[in-house]
Amino acid sequence: MGIFSSFLDTFCEHCSTQSIYTLALVGGLSFIALSVVVNVLRQLLFKNPHEPPVVFHWFPFVGSTISYGIDPYKFFNATRAKYGDIFTFILLGKKTTVYLGTKGNEFILNGKLRDVCAEEVYSPLTTPVFGRHVVYDCPNSKLMEQKKFVKFGLTSEALRSYVRLITDEVDLFVKNSPAFRDTKGTFDVSKTIAEITIYTASRSLQGKEVRARFDSTFAEMYHDLDKGFAPINFMLPWAPLPHNRKRDAAQKKMTQTYMDIIRERRETGGKKNEEEDMVWNLMSCAYKNGTPVPDEEVAHMMIALLMAGQHSSSSTAAWIVLRMATRPGIMDELYQEQVRVLGEDMPPLTFENLQKLDLHAKVIKETLRIHAPIHSIIRAVKNPMPVDGTPYVIPTTHNVLSSPGVTARSEEFFPEPLNWKPHRWDETPEPKEDEDEEKIDYGYGLVSKGTNSPYLPFGAGRHRCIGEQFAYVQLGAILAALVRHFKFSNPADRAGVPETDYSSLFSKPLGKSFVQYEKRGVKE
Repeated sequence: MGIFSSFLDTFCEHCSTQSIYTLALVGGLSFIALSVVVNVLRQLLFKNPHEPPVVFHWFPFVGSTISYGIDPYKFFNATRAKYGDIFTFILLGKKTTVYLGTKGNEFILNGKLRDVCAEEVYSPLTTPVFGRHVVYDCPNSKLMEQKKFVKFGLTSEALRSYVRLITDEVDLFVKNSPAFRDTKGTFDVSKTIAEITIYTASRSLQGKEVRARFDSTFAEMYHDLDKGFAPINFMLPWAPLPHNRKRDAAQKKMTQTYMDIIRERRETGGKKNEEEDMVWNLMSCAYKNGTPVPDEEVAHMMIALLMAGQHSSSSTAAWIVLRMATRPGIMDELYQEQVRVLGEDMPPLTFENLQKLDLHAKVIKETLRIHAPIHSIIRAVKNPMPVDGTPYVIPTTHNVLSSPGVTARSEEFFPEPLNWKPHRWDETPEPKEDEDEEKIDYGYGLVSKGTNSPYLPFGAGRHRCIGEQFAYVQLGAILAALVRHFKFSNPADRAGVPETDYSSLFSKPLGKSFVQYEKRGVKE
């Protein structure tokens, strides 16, 4: 006791001679060191045999966030090799249980509504961007009705009309853009393709009024809204940060712009004087209880369509261009396919002709296989979830995470999985839904319930992407139009494709990536 008292007196005397800043620093470092020690001891000494193994980490709260955030697939594969298909890691303080493989996709993506919840995870990020009472800011039953409205607006007739609108936009962009002023040159792929996809989507899906505004006000508002998808907003969506203030201002302006368009259309007596588009479709919809969809919700659904669809299409189209630049021979094959199937006079592309371009479709499939726009699908656990064939029960304090991209990049299903080989689909056709496979209507039409396929670029279950058909039409039409205009190749100082940027919700090419172009049929 005397020794301890003497030590304490000496320590207090020493502390009294130090500045408050020194004491604060020492105290902070001591707290961190103690936290690390306690965290490590808890992992080593208090393992729960009824929960999946926890990935070892030094720092509480941070956990494995950094290694996961830098390269999720590298993290998943390395961790899987050590712990198996099921494991838990700490993601910004939240225990997140990963279940990989086709069984994991089935377990999470087809999880019962009472057991898993997407709204709780994604609403903080998406609601300030999309707006209230749509997507993840409403009961799931209402979301399913909204998905039905959108899905049934994507009729075969509408998709047929979109092909010409999309190719016309690409042709106009190639003609007028400074990026393609010369017969030969280089262009920034991500920047240029993002413009093409936003123009084509706005002209086809959103309507001519929205497309007209994209040359001025909408482009700036879109940029400010896009910043709202910063990862920090998963935790601090309402923080008074500069990008959040711009996000909120842009959301209000864009909502008002859509509502002005809707009001102008209603003033015409609801007559569809010209072309069909999604705004007209949603304006005429009503919920099951008979309530017409409010104009504000129509506006917010249109913002959601614009923002969510643009990221996935832009990223995928950019990867297609980058991949073609590494394989000019494939691009020549694509051009020859159009000549062979459509004729040397290259008539305007139609929906029916697009379906005949098999290699074009395989290029899109192969790109989506390697470069899925979303690498992680997360759900909050609402009820304890036993995992069949294991002793594990996932508690309600966890989130669960599925990564269909892991199976799509697996040697088990695709030989040389990271090699971009569109012709692999000649021998390995895209897994199709079995006619006998169970189908279920979540409220927006019958869809396959199964998740047994290793290839799920558009997800599965109740939250399966409803824009799948439109995405294939948009990407196919853009690809066909670019092939008609250009030959692409890599600059002399680059081989292969750039690394992937996983820093936001949507994966995309890292940094600026330039590709060489040469216009077809143009003599210098």
